[in-house]
Amino acid sequence: MTTINPNNHDSSPKVVVTSTSFGKSPFLRERLLKAFPNSIFNEKGLRLSGKKLVEFLSDTDAAIVGIEPIDDSVLNYTPQLKIISKYGVGLDNIDQESLKSRGVFLGWTGGTNKRSVSELALCFMLGLCRNVFSSSFKLKQSEWEKEGGHQLSGKTVGIIGCGQIGSDMVRLLSPFGCNLLVRDILDKSDFCREHRASIVSQEEVIEKSDIISLHVPLTELTRYMVNQSFLQRMKSTAFLVNTCRGEVVNQESLKLALIKNAIGGAALDVFIEEPPTDVEFLSLPNLMVTPHIGGNAREAVEAMGQSAIDHLISFFTSHSGKPAY
Repeated sequence: MTTINPNNHDSSPKVVVTSTSFGKSPFLRERLLKAFPNSIFNEKGLRLSGKKLVEFLSDTDAAIVGIEPIDDSVLNYTPQLKIISKYGVGLDNIDQESLKSRGVFLGWTGGTNKRSVSELALCFMLGLCRNVFSSSFKLKQSEWEKEGGHQLSGKTVGIIGCGQIGSDMVRLLSPFGCNLLVRDILDKSDFCREHRASIVSQEEVIEKSDIISLHVPLTELTRYMVNQSFLQRMKSTAFLVNTCRGEVVNQESLKLALIKNAIGGAALDVFIEEPPTDVEFLSLPNLMVTPHIGGNAREAVEAMGQSAIDHLISFFTSHSGKPAY
């Protein structure tokens, strides 16, 4: 691995890491410190924002960020900042126009954690179909209910968003012989033809799917895309799986639909508020939840972290590094 001035901390670029999960990985800490000895980690385990984030970034040359918001309110106070390197794949927390206007480079590579996320979505699908989650909870309460649900094989699965993760979801579902319905704003006809998936309208995905899995970025088009109208048009037996962004789903609408058993159930790895505080919502028996672990398989964490480090190395060792826009 390239090392930036390993024996001279004073001349080495100062790098701060805002993400707590990056700092918890001995592998990533060792790799970053080897390349950038003057690196500082978020050791307190707190998600940084506002004044605390500004203070953490105020005199740094480079930053590795996860989901922390990077916009004018932060960049106005980081005059030394030369590059933001993204630890993760979503860019909705980064104001790219603000970076451009200040000449701050962005290091980013898409798809580094796609298999980690798609595997969790598949886990959710299998668990919901076979009553793995609900029967486990009941058995822990000494309730012996032998209700095995139904097979995932042969069911109609709707994939909304066929980017890196959605495409990988299609590949993982192939051996199950599912009827795959795909909706994306881009032309995915060649990919879908190759993998025997059908490109359909969003309405058809909603109305025909036994399971709907969300894999879209958070934009003005997707914010609260799953609302009361969306949920009312789903099959009463259908499941909703969300491993992308919490704000894609209107949580209150989903809560009401689950309380009324308007849909079969849901599984969420992401929430509008993290960690979520609506205990009534979290306690619903037809809702399965995980604490935003989709992209956090050990292999994915190391791949995302190494990608972020590589972008910093490339930037600081190049005389004409170009921003990843």
